[in-house]
Amino acid sequence: MAPTAPPFTVPLPRAPFGAAPFEGGPDPASWYERVLGWTVAGGPPAQLVTGIRFDVLELPADAGAAVLRRPVATGPVAVMGRRMRFLVAAGAADELEGLLDWLEWGGVALDLAALGTGGRITAPVPPGHPVDAQGSPRGAAVWLRPPEQGCEALLPALPAPGQGSGPTRGPDLVRLVAAAATECHRARLGRTVRTDRTDQAVAFS
Repeated sequence: MAPTAPPFTVPLPRAPFGAAPFEGGPDPASWYERVLGWTVAGGPPAQLVTGIRFDVLELPADAGAAVLRRPVATGPVAVMGRRMRFLVAAGAADELEGLLDWLEWGGVALDLAALGTGGRITAPVPPGHPVDAQGSPRGAAVWLRPPEQGCEALLPALPAPGQGSGPTRGPDLVRLVAAAATECHRARLGRTVRTDRTDQAVAFS
């Protein structure tokens, strides 16, 4: 019998602390254009266009959950199925390959990707939007750390020369990528070990 990965569950969408009730009308995706000024395309489901207001760092959900447990500052974070998406500054996707090489992760299979210009992600349920009686569909995109108006100015980015990270400059992209690469590698090794043990158990059963 083929091994299966353990289920990954997330909480239902929540509004940021102090947020007003959702007033986006019949089309929840309109909230992204009306409140955040983000570009929405396609649908249903609606798609958020990357490379304009933000880029996305995408990795397996188990590795992403481990990153969230680390003392590493992030911007908004969404999850869809078994993939987690960290919003980063526009243009950051172009830096990923060079950063991984500089951090000595170049050439290692990490299942870590970046979406920039021309990319799209499924728009998660807007924060504060009511969930129907059946709850969110299995595998639906939801926010773990919802975005707020103006959040693009504080997304993880490379610090300018002579500057570090800080509350007025946003989280450090280098630290986030380093943590993501480490947890992707650990998660991959963990999945390999579990698969090997399952294969051995089946062989001796």
